[in-house]
Amino acid sequence: MLEHGKLLDRMHTLITGWEQDRDQRAIFLSCYVQMTANMFQAIDRGEFHDPAWVSNLVHHFADFYFDALEAYNSGLKPTPGPWLATFDAAQNPRLHVLQHLVLGINAHINYDLCFAIEDALRTEWSCLDASMRQQRYEDHCHVNQVIASTLDAVQDTVVERYSPGMDLVDRLLGRLDEKLMSQMIQSWRGEVWKQAVHLVEGDAFERQKVSEEIESRTTNRAKVLLGPKLVWFLEDTFD
Repeated sequence: MLEHGKLLDRMHTLITGWEQDRDQRAIFLSCYVQMTANMFQAIDRGEFHDPAWVSNLVHHFADFYFDALEAYNSGLKPTPGPWLATFDAAQNPRLHVLQHLVLGINAHINYDLCFAIEDALRTEWSCLDASMRQQRYEDHCHVNQVIASTLDAVQDTVVERYSPGMDLVDRLLGRLDEKLMSQMIQSWRGEVWKQAVHLVEGDAFERQKVSEEIESRTTNRAKVLLGPKLVWFLEDTFD
């Protein structure tokens, strides 16, 4: 597991290279590195019941992203469907910056996070009493606040950088656009926790079935996000 600084350095190195090459994979990673840095700050401030558990989860969560990236770049093993759609889309200059951003968020939260949480819970779940399970869930939910507090900076430093016209949208809508994004992510993360617990508590057959459903659903959502109309942005926000 990488130390906090090494993980952030690895992300920044990729972003720098991608920006020089005009590789639009830099869009999501520029958001992700800010989220990760803010998570480490929240951990250091003692905002979680179990800082060590959350820290390990943050690092393991990042492993899924780098594993998918390595699979895509090397071609030595299959790239998960949601990431295949996301990385392929980075080669399309006609897509909006928000599409690139939410494609990455979709793949990393709705796909990667399910399995990262499953791994974090699997070895301990049967030993946790109800209060400890609740604390794990509360730590998971507190991440929503960290994400929400990061979205303004993402809007200013990522979205508007790649699409300057979005500055006008931000001024017209105030915090409404960040609020909608935050609600969408919170909704997705709520479902992710349920799916992760299902994976932990199910037998091998159930896990295989649920895993396939997670990949299929997240890949299909990516296809919606690739559509030409911005209605995709609100599709799952209030369901």
